[in-house]
Amino acid sequence: MKSILPRTLRTRALAALAWLTLSGAAQAAFQDEIQVYDNAINERGEWGLELHVNTTPSGRATPDYPGEVPPRHALRTTPELAYGLGHGLEAGLYLPAIVDASGHFDLAGLKARLKWLPFELVDGRGGFGGVNVELSRLAQRYSQSRWSAETRFIAGWRNADWLLVANPTLEFDLSDGQGGSRPALSLGLKAARNVGEGLAAGLEAYSDQGPLGRRLPWQQQDHRLFAVLDVDRKPWIFNLGIGRGLTDAADRWTVKAIFELPFR
Repeated sequence: MKSILPRTLRTRALAALAWLTLSGAAQAAFQDEIQVYDNAINERGEWGLELHVNTTPSGRATPDYPGEVPPRHALRTTPELAYGLGHGLEAGLYLPAIVDASGHFDLAGLKARLKWLPFELVDGRGGFGGVNVELSRLAQRYSQSRWSAETRFIAGWRNADWLLVANPTLEFDLSDGQGGSRPALSLGLKAARNVGEGLAAGLEAYSDQGPLGRRLPWQQQDHRLFAVLDVDRKPWIFNLGIGRGLTDAADRWTVKAIFELPFR
């Protein structure tokens, strides 16, 4: 892998990441996107538009805190606008929305992110790495902490046949009265194999393990496994997945999709 970020920009980016990582603790519960971040990134001046969609046919129907909208039978849709800044940097903006179990439509809030990939593939294969930082403000019915942040690390390897990626993530509550001494730890993993031209099949695993250094008991952790299909046959570019909960704390079934939409 090689670094593509100049020293001055690299120093500033590291300082920003450190501030986010040390500024609070815990996590937001709203499930606006279900995705393992890989080496995809927009080039300088390039725009991108994606639509994240997921629903919970079978899952938690009881609020975790007073006033929360539980996930069962809800449909969550999140447009994501992204822009390439160059030097391995990409900015993104999310507008999460939900149709709850009673059919009521609501805008959940706003999220902004900055993705940095200082290590890139060589000739389309090999290792890659970076980090994605995110700041969000959600209505309290979707997140007990209205302000939250996350630092998602990206480490992966790709060749002509396989894609392997890990996303260890630290999640923070920033609102008054919600912060704690420890961030929450979650993990996303993906293994996919090309099975045809522009077609890959694989598995994605997601887990929320509780406070860093104080992991919850296994059945209180949220563990889910998804069978996924990735299609990249322009103009059709999308990811589909069906997920099964593996623990008592996880939703039993989740269906998700990510569509890349034409944008100029």
